[in-house]
Amino acid sequence: MPIPDDVTGEEIDKDVRQELQSLPKGLAEDVSRNLVMVARLIDEDPEGAYAYSKIALRLASRVAAVREAAGFAAYANQKYSEALAEFRAARRMTGSVELWPVMADCERGLGRPEKALDMAGAPEVQKLDKAGQVEMRLVAAGARRDMGQLEAAIVTLQSPELASNSVQPWTARLRYAYADALLAVGREGEAREWFAKAVESDKDGSTDASDRLAELDGVEFVDALVEDAEEDADEGATAIETETETKFEVEDKGDDEDEAAEAAQGPVDDEEDGSEDDAPQS
Repeated sequence: MPIPDDVTGEEIDKDVRQELQSLPKGLAEDVSRNLVMVARLIDEDPEGAYAYSKIALRLASRVAAVREAAGFAAYANQKYSEALAEFRAARRMTGSVELWPVMADCERGLGRPEKALDMAGAPEVQKLDKAGQVEMRLVAAGARRDMGQLEAAIVTLQSPELASNSVQPWTARLRYAYADALLAVGREGEAREWFAKAVESDKDGSTDASDRLAELDGVEFVDALVEDAEEDADEGATAIETETETKFEVEDKGDDEDEAAEAAQGPVDDEEDGSEDDAPQS
């Protein structure tokens, strides 16, 4: 697949570049450029990101960063079995537990929430940093909901991180998940409160908390683009009608003028019609 000329490969994280140093220089550059494309496209064009990840995987399947990128690209395309296999491979190569939460979420995607809950209680969770532990809590709560354990999902999300007033990268998503879990059991008043808190902490728009809050408040948004298109269509139809009316008015006026002219000339005498049929035969 073509890669834009402005992509040099230098854009990737320095740790990944260091991993790629084990490859020949030309190959390392090709792999890094494909990884840059994966990162660029994974949110807006996950299929495109997946295609680039497969190229990088073909070029350097023994590099952990490549296996991890391929895992996330597959995950973004809901290819959970493939994603899980890539994450496991990356973990074997690095020995890191960083991917533990997303691996558990792959189990959920494969319809195995019980396995995800088992992973949430595994010793590996204690080795995760704070962000990883919060992510694991979110996955566990999702697994509870998958199993119909709605109240248990609420309890799972109740934590010091949820109660904290400080805003961290995970705060908006945690508050949003808690609000959504409350709403699922009919606790609308509390859900509204937590959606509002999610909005306060969601500076980069990572959730649709503002839309959910507006929905609870009965606010209906109108798509401005659709509205404009409808107005343009109405204006176009009016213009066509006006043009048609004008045309008929002109035609009608022309007919009236013809009739007036005929009336002024008076009746036409048949003998003056100039018909050759009435001429004497020679």
